[in-house]
Amino acid sequence: MVRWKHAAILAAVITLAGCAFAPPAKPPAPPTPAHYAVQPTPTDTAKADDVAQHFSLGARAVPAWWRLYGSDTLDAWVDEGLRNNPSLAATQHTLDAAHQLLRAQVGANMLPTLDAQGQTSRQRALGFPGLGPPTNLYDVYAGQLALSYNFDLFGATRHGIEQTAAQVDQQSYEFDAAKRALAANIVIAAINAASLEEQLSTSERLSTLMHEQVTLTERSYRLGAASQDDLLAVQQQAASIDTSIPPLRSQALRARHALAVLMGRTPDQAPSNLTLAELHLPVDVPVSVPSDLLQQRPDVLAAEASVHAASAQVGVATANLFPHISLSATLGSEAFKPGNLFTASGSVWSAGVSLAQPIFHGGALMAQRRAAIANYNASLAQYQQAVLNAFQNVADTLTALNQDALTLQAATNEAAVASQSFTDIDARYRLGAVSYPEAVISEQHLQSAKLSEIQARAARMSDTAALFQSMGTPLATAR
Repeated sequence: MVRWKHAAILAAVITLAGCAFAPPAKPPAPPTPAHYAVQPTPTDTAKADDVAQHFSLGARAVPAWWRLYGSDTLDAWVDEGLRNNPSLAATQHTLDAAHQLLRAQVGANMLPTLDAQGQTSRQRALGFPGLGPPTNLYDVYAGQLALSYNFDLFGATRHGIEQTAAQVDQQSYEFDAAKRALAANIVIAAINAASLEEQLSTSERLSTLMHEQVTLTERSYRLGAASQDDLLAVQQQAASIDTSIPPLRSQALRARHALAVLMGRTPDQAPSNLTLAELHLPVDVPVSVPSDLLQQRPDVLAAEASVHAASAQVGVATANLFPHISLSATLGSEAFKPGNLFTASGSVWSAGVSLAQPIFHGGALMAQRRAAIANYNASLAQYQQAVLNAFQNVADTLTALNQDALTLQAATNEAAVASQSFTDIDARYRLGAVSYPEAVISEQHLQSAKLSEIQARAARMSDTAALFQSMGTPLATAR
């Protein structure tokens, strides 16, 4: 009885020791910055287009944040993309396969296996000379159940399943990241396509005005009222604008193609562009505190799951240095006739325990363990980098939004002044107080100012989407 008690205590100690075979599955606590950027997060951005965006630090995240742009068309595009994007669907199927493989691993390694086997054969055996027939022909029938089970005393199986489960978690977070990125990319692509379309229209009008100025300058040159240098200067300006239009048109078409593919359509089925006027800038923007951010960002959570998987791999490599114990048993029946197959006289059984202790593998097992430890340390460093990247991502977008507002403010003021100037000069031209070339030049200034205003307004809208994306806001596609 004492020996059995000692054996039980030894088994318990060995089992508990298996828990310490792996390093901590959770990475060390990340840094907690006082604020994201070099400067504290402002409460509000500068005012532009009569809107000052408000940053609500610690406010509840908005799941379907793209609906804050106030466009039913944009909402429908995002929902369509989340339903139909092939890359997202492939990621979903890969994740489903990973879940099933985890279940298969649990069933195959953590539970006993029981198999039914049946066999029939016809055999020929040589007889002894002078003792009966020289040969024997007979049939053999057999049926049995085979049971096997591996005792996971040192945690090799347990850590292996833990590693696979952590890898499934990692894939799940990566799928979540793909969904969030897809939603943001559709919004940004729609804004970009709208901006490029308006830039193209403005540039074409600017080109028309420049060519009018070239015509007027040529006329003045022939009359001696303008020099050749004046003519060459306006011709160069017109050529420069003409040169910018084809690449701009190409960008506009490619933006529409990209939007269609993100939505799961072929490029020829690209939707018609929105206009920037149809999109409303989100005014109240929730900004998570740094500690909450790390629990929302799927890339950070995926890096944390990678640490867990690497920790479990160290446990597997360590457990492989210790004995492997397995139990096997069979119960069945064998007979020379089918009618006697499952009778008491034909019953057969076997039971056994096997133990395998690695002794010499040329240093391979220790090298595998050291490699697993190195991979674990690498995953810790990658987690730390993911945390820093998350903080930088938010800091950059917060900084960009305030600067976008200042840029748009200046561009709007410039466009307003240019518009007022053009209105005044156009009115004076109609009254005969100024020449037509002055009116053309004034409209050129107006169109140039509009071009800067379009770019600044689109950048502010795009960077707002980038901020929502950087927050790792949970998605909700239902209305």
